[in-house]
Amino acid sequence: MAAFLLLGIGLGSSLAQEQRCISSLFRKPGDYILGGLFPLQVLTTNTTYRTLPDVYVCERLYTAGLIWALGMKFAVEEINNSTTLLPGIKLGYDIYDNCMEPIVALQPSLFFLTKTGTSSVGVLCNYTNYQTRVLAVIGPQSSELCTVTAKLFSFFLIPQVSYGATTEKLNNEELFPSFFRTVPSDKIQLEAMVELLLSFKWNWIAVIGSDDEYGREGLNLLSSMAVSKNICIAYEGLIPSDVSSPNLEEMLEPTIQSINKTNVNVIILFSNDRPVRALLKQCLKLGLSKKVWLATEAWVMSEVVTSLKQVDSIGTVIGFIIKGGNVASFQEYVSQLLELTQQKSFCEASQKEANEVGSNVLGPQCPQCDHISQENISSVLEHRQTFAVYTAVYSVAHALHKVLGCESGQCKKNNIKPWQLLEEMKTLRFSIKNQSFHFDQYRSISRGYEIIAWSWQEGRIQYISLGHFNGNLSINESLLHFHTKNQKEPMSQCLTTCKPGQIRRMKGFHLCCYDCIDCEEGTFCSSTEDTTCTPCPKSQWSPERSSQCYDRSEKYFFWSEPLAVILLGLLFLALVLTCLAGTLFLKNLHTPVVQAAGGGMCLLALFSLALMCVSTTLYVGKPSATICKLNQPFFALCLNLCFSTISVKAFQIVLVHDFANSRRTFLHWLIQRCPWAIVALCLLVESLFCFWYVYASPPIVVHNYTLLPTEVLIQCKVQSWPVFALVHGHNASLAFISFLCTFMVQMPAKKYNVARGITFTMIAYFVAMVFFIPTYTSVKQEYQPAVLMAAILLCTLGLLACFYLPKCYIIRFKPEWNTMDYFQDYTRERLEEKDSQD
Repeated sequence: MAAFLLLGIGLGSSLAQEQRCISSLFRKPGDYILGGLFPLQVLTTNTTYRTLPDVYVCERLYTAGLIWALGMKFAVEEINNSTTLLPGIKLGYDIYDNCMEPIVALQPSLFFLTKTGTSSVGVLCNYTNYQTRVLAVIGPQSSELCTVTAKLFSFFLIPQVSYGATTEKLNNEELFPSFFRTVPSDKIQLEAMVELLLSFKWNWIAVIGSDDEYGREGLNLLSSMAVSKNICIAYEGLIPSDVSSPNLEEMLEPTIQSINKTNVNVIILFSNDRPVRALLKQCLKLGLSKKVWLATEAWVMSEVVTSLKQVDSIGTVIGFIIKGGNVASFQEYVSQLLELTQQKSFCEASQKEANEVGSNVLGPQCPQCDHISQENISSVLEHRQTFAVYTAVYSVAHALHKVLGCESGQCKKNNIKPWQLLEEMKTLRFSIKNQSFHFDQYRSISRGYEIIAWSWQEGRIQYISLGHFNGNLSINESLLHFHTKNQKEPMSQCLTTCKPGQIRRMKGFHLCCYDCIDCEEGTFCSSTEDTTCTPCPKSQWSPERSSQCYDRSEKYFFWSEPLAVILLGLLFLALVLTCLAGTLFLKNLHTPVVQAAGGGMCLLALFSLALMCVSTTLYVGKPSATICKLNQPFFALCLNLCFSTISVKAFQIVLVHDFANSRRTFLHWLIQRCPWAIVALCLLVESLFCFWYVYASPPIVVHNYTLLPTEVLIQCKVQSWPVFALVHGHNASLAFISFLCTFMVQMPAKKYNVARGITFTMIAYFVAMVFFIPTYTSVKQEYQPAVLMAAILLCTLGLLACFYLPKCYIIRFKPEWNTMDYFQDYTRERLEEKDSQD
């Protein structure tokens, strides 16, 4: 709304007491009469309690409205004195006060519709030849008043040219076919505001409007624009337009509290000046922190607002005012007029002119205007709205000039109907002092907006021009000093778009503002508009905040891994030691030390240990179905061969030690004479268990997609743990029996203790198992093959170190110990003694 409402309200106590006759200047006779609706005064009574359709009394002077009315008078007189525009034609005017109230504005509007020469409105079927009192209407100043009056004038197709109504609703030609305005619509102003928000990257704002036609329409239009530009309105509310309400402060308090909760730093205030003053007053009272206020042209330069005490502490105010020119010689004209209105002769002549217009059924307009002085109006003489009034009068005059067909300095004084003038105005293009004007497709004259900011110097306000908007924003940010400590623009942002790999999560109840949440590992978001992350297929992976999925790489125990290299080194060591031991034992097969260890069975045991070392390589590399089936049976069978040979020796020792004097049985014969049968029997039992393990419930290759974030773990999975326990339990039983058979055996002094070697060998095996079981269950699955390999190698090295390597030491470094006396075959000695006794 273009009107700077209530700017310069003059209080009765401050008016000069000298009497003038300004109230008689609002009517002037002429060949064609123009109606005028101006806010000369302000209604101070509350219309809510009205019970009778009586007269409204407007008591408080509105000096800005008076200046606008004088601007219309000045334009008419300038046209009447022109020799090029409407030569020979005298325009008249009939100006009335609307008191800024729609109800008050209706009365003079109806009067304009009366038939010429009467004070009544004719009721006809066809108004084509109906001659209304006025040919066109200038005003009123506000959108709220225009939406009421424009419907009346549109019915009679009377051209109405507003100098301040900016609501977008008035663009509707179907509803308001005769409405024109010399100011741009709110849409232009709001476009400028949105561009300003974008230039400072403010997208988290509050919007407040007055609860009237102007405020509601502005809020609706701004909301739609903000959404399209990804600007989030954190709070949107209306404030009372009736500032005379006794509960005004209580009604404003929830709005201020809501602003505090949103933590916005930028507020757009789309309202007339009186509600703005009430709101800012309450903000100061409640201690609202400083904000950036974006002001509309309706209040940014209003003295009603700027005169508020401590208003300079509300923060930074940036506003938009309609671009307008200066009305040349207008200030001098007003000064001379004020002097003339103190002269009796001028006042009598003015009153006589006013009476010639016709009976004034509405009574004198603006009695308070008669007490005005130069000091009261000095602050509003340069008001930009005056140029809009001036342009409105000239637009009607140029249209009338064309309708009358004025040529060669003469115009025909034809009987012109308002609808004829309307047709001409739709396509009108005219100029005022070399400035071109025309009504656009929405019947508006738009020259853009100037952007200004408040600046307080020693308690006085100054308006700093920052730039302009006429389709494109141009602003000099260096001229703008904000209320912040560093005088830089404050942050007022929220996230409305997210980066790739992020989803939007609504921020509170604000549908347009979001928190951006990174997609977790294993999920992705390919569109910034998505609200949920999409899980990757199990064969793929994604990092955090990813916009796509990637194929998983395979993970198993690679040959090139450092740990694999170390274990393979131990494997090589164990294999070399086993081969060396086997070679020594083969060369010294018939010596006492080898015979005491088991003779030819030692070679079989060492061969099985070598195969057991080789079996560890099955745990390195990519698992396959065949490898998974073979790795455990291969190890178990090799270990069984070794343990069965040692067990035979343990059985022989226990028979000699604990059962030397017992009667000979088949068991004695079997252990002493057929040890290979025991080895074969143990191997057969283990083979049956392994066969069951491989064919009844074989291990399978599984691909674990959940364990590792970026890889698929390929591993062998045991399907039947009971069978697995039987396979390894059989070997453990042999080890335990061997341990029980030997750990309490006492050998003769100065004899090699074969039993002790077997005992420590079994202890080494159990130590390896104690290491393996808890480690295997607690280690990460990708390292379990390494644990298995390490356990097998530890078991192999333990068997070598405790049973075979000590005998290799004697063979290689202590040959003097390798005698029958030191390695007496205890078993054979006892048997020979038993045989001789028998």
